[in-house]
Amino acid sequence: MQPHDSYRTALESELDTLRSELSTVAEQDPRTGDWVAVPPSAVPENADDNTQADLSEAWNERRAVLAQLEVRFHHVELALQKIVSGTYGACELCGEPIEPARLHANPASRTCQIHMERARELPL
Repeated sequence: MQPHDSYRTALESELDTLRSELSTVAEQDPRTGDWVAVPPSAVPENADDNTQADLSEAWNERRAVLAQLEVRFHHVELALQKIVSGTYGACELCGEPIEPARLHANPASRTCQIHMERARELPL
């Protein structure tokens, strides 16, 4: 068994779950791999203001959900790429090993505990 096999398994499982969740609010562009939000439904031609407002709210909720899921999706993909390249488990800010408890809690962690507040600064 390779050192990161349990993390790889957890990450692959999460990636499958994320794909499933993303497909409920978006479609993946086969050319770019980007996820694009799909409107909940078409606005009926004779829709009243309340119906239009409800559909607009649902559209905004889908886009917000998509944004959160897509960030997590990219973090999980990145972690899997790091396993392949041999860089998995190292903090992206200081290069020190990420604590095993942190990786166990979140296998897609990109930083050690000391730098976890700065993880938002990292590019996708």
